[in-house]
Amino acid sequence: MDLNKAMIIGNITRDPEVRTTPGGQTVASFAVATNLVWKDQAGNKQEKAEFHNIVAWRKLAEIAGQYLKKGAKIYVEGRMQTRSWDDQATGVKKYRSEIIADNIIMLDRAGNAGGGRSNYEPAGSPTSQPSPVDDYAQNSSPSRPVASSEEEINVEDIPF
Repeated sequence: MDLNKAMIIGNITRDPEVRTTPGGQTVASFAVATNLVWKDQAGNKQEKAEFHNIVAWRKLAEIAGQYLKKGAKIYVEGRMQTRSWDDQATGVKKYRSEIIADNIIMLDRAGNAGGGRSNYEPAGSPTSQPSPVDDYAQNSSPSRPVASSEEEINVEDIPF
């Protein structure tokens, strides 16, 4: 049995770039920084930032383009994928590792950089656990997002 699962919590380093493929699929790409903090042998605080390339497809890409902003804290769940291509200018083979997002949860409060928290579940789902947006995009309409702020959000105000 194999498992390809990536889960990160970090801050968006640039606004999502949303494009449409020639086949009509919407795709969004952005980066998320995660930070590691530790103390070295001398007791000095050390920090290291890791940058992750994120790619979202279909409805999740549209939502990312509309609601995610640079600086927002988010949770991303998905799978790792490495692409390769030949650089046209140099002829050198290039590689890029990415997380293909299945689920994104906005962790900032409403009104901050990224908005509220949002989970999606397919129709007929017996649980309230977040489910991959691929299921959402193929099967149904979303459940009502759960806001992490004091303000109540009406279902009619949500554009998806």
